[in-house]
Amino acid sequence: MQRNRERGSALPMAMIVLALAVVVMVFVVELGARAVRRAEAQTAADMAALAGVYEGRPGAVDLATRNGADLVAYRTDGVRVEVTVAVDGVRAVAAAVWDVTG
Repeated sequence: MQRNRERGSALPMAMIVLALAVVVMVFVVELGARAVRRAEAQTAADMAALAGVYEGRPGAVDLATRNGADLVAYRTDGVRVEVTVAVDGVRAVAAAVWDVTG
């Protein structure tokens, strides 16, 4: 009679394992999406900083916008430009320096 009581006990265990697998998959997908947003933000920041060196703030704004970012901050001392951009709530900072020797 003991065998009848254990019958069907694999189904609840399989459901628990399946539920855990789904949770892990959602977590991994979210981590991947977050990494992509960080990379997009950094690319936009790098390009905006380079544009800022050559074209000033308008160039930085233009390049940030073209890359799907918002220019949050723009600082310059005449030779060095530092920008902060945001893409979907993720911020990135980049700096570029005007090469006065070349």
